[in-house]
Amino acid sequence: MRRLIAALLAPLAVTAAAVGCSSSPTTPTSVNQSVAVTGAQGKAPTVHIPARKADSTLVTKTLVKGHGQKLTTQDSYLANFNVYLWRGKTNKLIFSSFTNTPQVLPVSIGLSGLQKAVTGQRVGSRVLAVLPPKYGYGTQGNAQIGVKPTDTLVWVVDLLQAFPANASAAGKQISTGGGNLPSVHATPGAAPQIQIPKTSPPSKLAVTTLIKGTGAPVKAGQSIVVRYVASIWRTGKVFNNNWPSASQPTAPPSVFKLGQLIPAWNTGLVGVPVGSRVMLVVPPAEGYGKKGNSQAGIKGNDTLVFVLDVLAATG
Repeated sequence: MRRLIAALLAPLAVTAAAVGCSSSPTTPTSVNQSVAVTGAQGKAPTVHIPARKADSTLVTKTLVKGHGQKLTTQDSYLANFNVYLWRGKTNKLIFSSFTNTPQVLPVSIGLSGLQKAVTGQRVGSRVLAVLPPKYGYGTQGNAQIGVKPTDTLVWVVDLLQAFPANASAAGKQISTGGGNLPSVHATPGAAPQIQIPKTSPPSKLAVTTLIKGTGAPVKAGQSIVVRYVASIWRTGKVFNNNWPSASQPTAPPSVFKLGQLIPAWNTGLVGVPVGSRVMLVVPPAEGYGKKGNSQAGIKGNDTLVFVLDVLAATG
């Protein structure tokens, strides 16, 4: 699932230069305008794509008008969506989050047509975007998901929740850690800084609530939207961090499904109120086990430290 989402987003740097493009004028005779969507919002749509060759017209339509927060180019959004590949007189569904779990996408996605379709939309809306190659993956296509440079894409997107670039835990600060556990400090909207003590790590999973949110408690099996920083106790090195940076100022938060993660996440985050910041100190058995993770510099006996802001939970 995460690999497929990564493939959908992989060519963004290639197509980002096209963000400023505007759509071609639409006319009643446009083949692309005849794409039709039916079905209740919140459920997978039924999409009718004509058995004709697509034209070069960018089509963006608001199918259902929401009443929530308006999306800006600096935001990310949680969404359910279907993506169809339209080639010649045929089409097929190549991805559906409706059958998996909602995903978070940046508004400033490198698919210029999709960015145009969602910018300014309100949470609660359902949006259609018919993207000729110029407004999709461009002349390079996207071989990872089987999109050729001449293929048109059709997206139907349900906008579920918005996240500004600086979205972070929003509850009451009740701890900064410390003692025999790491200390955590941060300014609002910025990545937490983890300071690891010069002591031996605990032998069991330690869960510390740093900021207590006011949302509903996370349930087992739910998907969670999080910002996080992850360090290795032994070295103090940060090995993963999904907060925005100078090079990626609109990087979206991540979605993970509990039950499909390392044991510490699957158990340690259950019951945490949405809006909270939590520190997990994770012994090897609750993390990557005896094999560790060589790509991240994690040995089989390494204890890990995660600081997570739980922004949303769904499912």
